[in-house]
Amino acid sequence: MSVVVAIDAGTTGVRAIAFDPSGVPLTSAYQEFNQYFPQPGWVEHDAEEIWSAIHAVLSELGLALWALGQTVAAIGITNQRETVVVWDRTTGRPLHRSIVWQDRRTSDFCVQLESDGVLPLVRSTTGLVLDPYFSATKARWIFTEGAVTPDHSVALGTIDSWLVWKLTNGSTHITDATNASRTMLFDIRSGQWSEELCALFGVPMHVLPEVVPSSGQVALTSESCPLGVGIPISGIAGDQQAALFGQACFEPGMAKNTYGTGSFVLMNMGTTCPKPVDGLLTTVAWSLPDATGTPQLTYAYEGAIFVTGSGVQWLRDGLQVIENSGDVTALASSVESSDGVVIVPAFTGLGSPWWDPYARGTILGITRGTTAAHLARAMLESIALQTRDVVEAMTTAGGLTLTALRADGGAASDFVLQLQADQLGVPVHRPVVQDITALGAAYLAGLAEGVWNSIANVSENWSIDVAIEPCADRSHVDAAHQQWLRGVERSRGWAKLTPES
Repeated sequence: MSVVVAIDAGTTGVRAIAFDPSGVPLTSAYQEFNQYFPQPGWVEHDAEEIWSAIHAVLSELGLALWALGQTVAAIGITNQRETVVVWDRTTGRPLHRSIVWQDRRTSDFCVQLESDGVLPLVRSTTGLVLDPYFSATKARWIFTEGAVTPDHSVALGTIDSWLVWKLTNGSTHITDATNASRTMLFDIRSGQWSEELCALFGVPMHVLPEVVPSSGQVALTSESCPLGVGIPISGIAGDQQAALFGQACFEPGMAKNTYGTGSFVLMNMGTTCPKPVDGLLTTVAWSLPDATGTPQLTYAYEGAIFVTGSGVQWLRDGLQVIENSGDVTALASSVESSDGVVIVPAFTGLGSPWWDPYARGTILGITRGTTAAHLARAMLESIALQTRDVVEAMTTAGGLTLTALRADGGAASDFVLQLQADQLGVPVHRPVVQDITALGAAYLAGLAEGVWNSIANVSENWSIDVAIEPCADRSHVDAAHQQWLRGVERSRGWAKLTPES
């Protein structure tokens, strides 16, 4: 029996998982890699260390598959998005450390661009906002302050591009439409790199990868791949789009939320690109060949919530009110409510639908009776409340009705999902297979190679592990949301204030 191998290249570690034709994971391997923080607000990776980690997990996975008597039908790749890698095409070596999506070094430049009136162009062309989160300003920094000269020997791309380059021993420089749509250099309507934006950010088009569909054979592995030579690389998608695909959200209005370090809500908006909406990103969900083989773009609204699991980590490491992250649910559920305490975890600003980089973390409603349990509950409630804000922005903008939310990620506990169902007023479903991001990449690759015949075949594999129904009485839920919105307003713009003001 053949399996599909998904490479999941995350922000702190890489994983390789083998899935059988029923979408069940058979075996996996994981390895972390180093994080570099050369200055406050700067986050970097060593691309060679990422490749070494990928090589190690593929080697481990290959031995396990050999022992099981399995062969590999295809490889799919999913990756941390927006992170920029630059390397020499001749030597294959990185020319600078990779600048990670979390990096904020280009914040001032983004502010300057907005004051120069560039935002409407960026919004209409890319569906994004002017924020250092995205790739374009990182690339510009590399080619200016980073002192890398973008001559014809230079290649630049996101992590998927780097991995394909290494897996093919330097023969293929590509990216897929989902990753391209996160660079702020890609026209999401035409499906092409934007010459105007490349010129604006000083990124020569010759350094960029070819944009290919998310599903389709784009390369074959070389001897550099520990799984063997000649294996098709047939699926690529950024991590959040891969999760949307893995959750089988194939119809407009279907949505998922991945509850991880942060949360990412994506809603399928169909094959017509929606107009930009304040507070939301418009992104490419995936690119699949239609009946004639022509790539067809599907779009999504995306809401990025910066603090979810990291808020629990702060309770553990910052306040030390819990010893392990897993203890937070028991502590939070030991009280019936937060007793009026509201936590707005804007530690690095607020993401969707506010996009306020100057917001800061706020705790309101504290009394002498406030305990660690109330803080824990308020933190978990903030996860559900932020998601409600994003979903309501999406449904209002798209004119769609959400009938259920599909949930995944390490922070998607039963307790959090009950809070979420109550706030949204719709059921929340967590699937049996939790490696959703990797599964989405596997599905994209397997569809191209006939392991799965259609997206309908993929939908048949999706099954519910936990279904959480919302509470019947919404009066207290809506009151809590109104209290939350008051807290959000008090958190916004805080970093702009000076002692004198």
